[in-house]
Amino acid sequence: MIKPTEKVPNLELDLINDTKWDLSKQNAEQFTLVVFYRGLHCPVCKKYLEDLKTKLEDFEERGVNVIAVSMDTEERAKKTGDKWAIESLPIGYDLTEDAAREWGLYISNAIKDTEPDVFSEPGLFLIKPDGTLYCSAVQSMPFARPDFKALLKAIDFIQEEDYPARGKA
Repeated sequence: MIKPTEKVPNLELDLINDTKWDLSKQNAEQFTLVVFYRGLHCPVCKKYLEDLKTKLEDFEERGVNVIAVSMDTEERAKKTGDKWAIESLPIGYDLTEDAAREWGLYISNAIKDTEPDVFSEPGLFLIKPDGTLYCSAVQSMPFARPDFKALLKAIDFIQEEDYPARGKA
């Protein structure tokens, strides 16, 4: 498990818009928000990422770079981009199982034909510009994810109060 103030593993991913994304090159003013989602098969993820897209400008105004990432293949990830209302949200794909485990994500095996054989469960990571973890939330199920409106309020508080990362003891 990655503890707050520890370096997170680097992520280098292809995006569905045929560009590349590299965590180490983000140069975010305040944070980079990495949202790991289960994949195209997940209706909870669809709703969650569509909500994130509506708040993308709010995150950008606070100096937060955002990306959503899954273990989906390029084909499945591009279908996600086409079928979900998430235009303008950077979507990374082909996260390896090893990388998902390195980030501390739970891994599931398919229980339905519509699911990939193996995929990661959701996780949310707020990363400081120096590449260290500020906070995270990892789930073993598709449910009980952090609310983006509440996260935006938390980021305001963090900035106003210069609130330190917690949970590293």
